[in-house]
Amino acid sequence: MELIRSENLAPVHSDIRGPLYIESQRMLKEGTKVLRLNTGNPATFGFGMPESVKEALFANADRAVAYSDLKGMPDAREAICEYHKGKGVQGITPDDIYIGNGVSELVLMALLALLNKGDEVLMPSPSYSLWSNSTYIAGGKPVFYTCDESNLWYPDIDDIKSKVSSKTKAIVIINPNNPTGAVYPKEVLENIIQVARENDLLIFSDEIYDRLIMDGVEHYSTAALAPDRMVITMNGLSKSHIICGFRCGWMCISGYKGKADDYIEGIFQMAAMRLCPNTLTQLVIPAALNDNASTQAMMVPGGRIYEQREATIREIEKIDGLTCVKNHGAFYVFPKLDVKKFNITNDKKFAFDLLHEKHIFIVPGSGFDWNTPDHFRIVMLPEPEEMAQAMRDIGDFLDHYWQKND
Repeated sequence: MELIRSENLAPVHSDIRGPLYIESQRMLKEGTKVLRLNTGNPATFGFGMPESVKEALFANADRAVAYSDLKGMPDAREAICEYHKGKGVQGITPDDIYIGNGVSELVLMALLALLNKGDEVLMPSPSYSLWSNSTYIAGGKPVFYTCDESNLWYPDIDDIKSKVSSKTKAIVIINPNNPTGAVYPKEVLENIIQVARENDLLIFSDEIYDRLIMDGVEHYSTAALAPDRMVITMNGLSKSHIICGFRCGWMCISGYKGKADDYIEGIFQMAAMRLCPNTLTQLVIPAALNDNASTQAMMVPGGRIYEQREATIREIEKIDGLTCVKNHGAFYVFPKLDVKKFNITNDKKFAFDLLHEKHIFIVPGSGFDWNTPDHFRIVMLPEPEEMAQAMRDIGDFLDHYWQKND
């Protein structure tokens, strides 16, 4: 019997760790230095975990020997609950918190519990492909609404309205956005919530970067603005506290749950199947959420992420044929290529050509469910001068680039 993969996996893609990643690994094994601007993994670039996190882990390791409650340790869930209350979310208790082995696990759990074959989930384009991939695996269909580059990458509300159908079960908001780094103003979120309200949609709000904010911009919690709607907020410590490998994520279920008892029971079933989240990870949550100083220090003038952003944008602005909307959140930008100037019809080929010539690994826009070959994502995590040099190298590459297509 020939064993073939499930048909649900046919549209699944992982460009951050796909063919470009495999090629970069081959080059590294051959001794070629590759600058990995594909990965939002701060520790790769010399960022270290806060001392508060380290102390909490080492001082409490014995508590992590046994399985925890299937939702997570009580003190960790209490800390998470208080964090979301502090952002204005009403009516929640620690029982509404599920800790997971990264947000990735929780997104899949939440969608598997929700979707039947053919059900639709609205999600942004561009968007982090975790959401579309998990929807495919759950048997659903992602339907993409446009984020408007000419309007600071904010979601196009009219486009969202036009995409709602009788099969739509939920809408996804990624704020701050990955890959654009956009932070949505209150009015934009309220308009999306109103669409959900009018069409009785569940809201998923991915807010993993809500502590990584620059330039005095305010981050608004979707759930705080929608107490009358059921909102599942995804968050975690991977990026803000430099512990990606800990796989520390959580979801908070808030708002009106009057018609959702069976669905919530399905989430409970999924959580029970995996026994419990990683217990070592949970030890650090109360200390981390009590220590935002180390995160904020990175996001202000003189801080690493702020200065890396400034160096990146400054050099991009010098490149003919490349434009970029400046980000105010996370550590990503999503520049636009003049495809006519460079004859680009295949953004993956562009990324391979750049990797081979300049040894810089970026992720093409198609990896973020963007349907034209004119964008790519840059991760701004190397030191400012290394970022500046990488942008100059990309500019040098584009000075003579003309895509040759078979």
